[in-house]
Amino acid sequence: MIALVSDIHGNTAALNNVLADAKAQGAGRYFCLGDVIGYGPEPRECLFTIMDLCEVCLMGNHEQAAMFYAADFNPKARQAIEWTKSTLNSSDRPKEENFRLWNYLDKMPERYEEGEILLVHGSPRDPIREYLLPSDAIDDIKMKGCFDKLGAAKICFVGHSHVPGVYEEGGGFLSPSSFQGTYERGGKRVIVNIGSVGQPRDGDPRASYVLFDGDKVFFRRVAYDVEETARKIRETSLPEYLADRLIVGR
Repeated sequence: MIALVSDIHGNTAALNNVLADAKAQGAGRYFCLGDVIGYGPEPRECLFTIMDLCEVCLMGNHEQAAMFYAADFNPKARQAIEWTKSTLNSSDRPKEENFRLWNYLDKMPERYEEGEILLVHGSPRDPIREYLLPSDAIDDIKMKGCFDKLGAAKICFVGHSHVPGVYEEGGGFLSPSSFQGTYERGGKRVIVNIGSVGQPRDGDPRASYVLFDGDKVFFRRVAYDVEETARKIRETSLPEYLADRLIVGR
């Protein structure tokens, strides 16, 4: 059983509860689709956890922004990236530890393929920065462009939009509630958004991730102490709205 996580965004409480749930469900392998950092109060802790556990961690747009540029980020997101960069460069921590974090970010791949599986952060045609949203399911040109980039893969897992669900080739968007959380692929080519561990945006504040057994995709929601993470955000110089949005899952 493979556990796939994404968009952790410096939220250790959510990440720890998700990993505990995945272990209890029998996960034996772990992959991360990026955005371990950004927005949340504990980027270092989340990075070390992912470094120690995941076979692969992709580069998300927040890792790319921290490494290279954040010119296309809105002002509050850019403020969060600058705070995150300063935290990863903390003078209170050994230089070797800081170097280890930055070296890990630098080596993150943009995509990963294994058998019938393709992993990207954003979309198959723009692995880091393109969003896939439920409203895109009726955009035939965009969806065809994405499925054309699957190559030999039959199932592509993505994050980035923080909205979980399944995009079937030629078949629109299915939310997890429409199939009671367990999706059977049945040979179809699909793109699966696994949602966000650390900052859900579908109105449900619980952490979101998926398990995959080779055919079935199990969408999991895991409760965590949202108020505690919000408190930690408010104790930093991060924008306060980042704490507020966790409470409502938006």
